[in-house]
Amino acid sequence: MSLSEDLAYVGTVELAGRIRRRELSPVEVVEATIARIEARDGTLGAFTYRGFDDARARAKQAEAEVMAGAPLGPLHGVPVAIKDLFDAKPGWVSTWGGIPALKDNVTSYATRFTESMERAGAIIVGMTNSPVMGFRGTCDNYLFGPTGTPFDVS
Repeated sequence: MSLSEDLAYVGTVELAGRIRRRELSPVEVVEATIARIEARDGTLGAFTYRGFDDARARAKQAEAEVMAGAPLGPLHGVPVAIKDLFDAKPGWVSTWGGIPALKDNVTSYATRFTESMERAGAIIVGMTNSPVMGFRGTCDNYLFGPTGTPFDVS
């Protein structure tokens, strides 16, 4: 089994602890996460925006902080995704759940949730699909289509 497959089933607390103890580096965790997204998202359609370059840069910085013994947040080095709904990150496209008129909407601000996650040390790898403005219980919209489940890709 690859590191990408192994880490897919590791909980957040355990992952953060392994990074803190230098058993895993933020760089290898982010690379494994990106590999998993690239391998699986074609059948799932979960990601609307992939911020992989930003995530890789932040992972290098996070690794340097671990190695320097800097103070670490509770989510230091843990990859996460934010919803393409109420979350935003500067320079990233945000469509509020696949609203076609917002397909090129590049935000110039970060939402409080995004800022809080990054302050805690999380590394945001991208944005995930959601229903238009969150108005439905299923994840399907005009711009990105439906998101499947990894448990049954049909």
